[in-house]
Amino acid sequence: MAYWLVKCEPHECSFDELKTRPKSTGYWRGVRNYQARNSIRDVMSKGDLALFYHSNCDEPGVAGIVTIVAAGYPDPSQFDKKERYYDEKSNKDEPRWYSFDVKWKKKFKTFVPLAHLKGNKKLTDMKVVQKGQRLSIQPVTEKEWTQVCKMGGVG
Repeated sequence: MAYWLVKCEPHECSFDELKTRPKSTGYWRGVRNYQARNSIRDVMSKGDLALFYHSNCDEPGVAGIVTIVAAGYPDPSQFDKKERYYDEKSNKDEPRWYSFDVKWKKKFKTFVPLAHLKGNKKLTDMKVVQKGQRLSIQPVTEKEWTQVCKMGGVG
């Protein structure tokens, strides 16, 4: 099993909103970075766990845990001209972009703001605290996972 941090803007889907969706499942679409795409396509697997991170908001941080319930399938939005993530260079025989699905698993007792992640000496190597690290899909080590979960009160 691998661990991830997946970023989502709360106005697109908050962690609490995810729980209210059918089967508490969200469908990740629109990842348009090759490094993130490669992680989704080549590394992420069904059953992996991820920290659900609110980004691009007043207080970014980790709200809870999701399970990867489907990974590494072609992002359907790349083929649909009506979608904002449409990519005219993609084709179904050789898709450029990949999606994954997550299911709500557990809410943190305490929201863990980015400032607290940055302030924790045990997390200095965690990608999300690194300057300039903007990837929406990031691997997390087991030690980082354990520390963030502990900070969130679910350790």
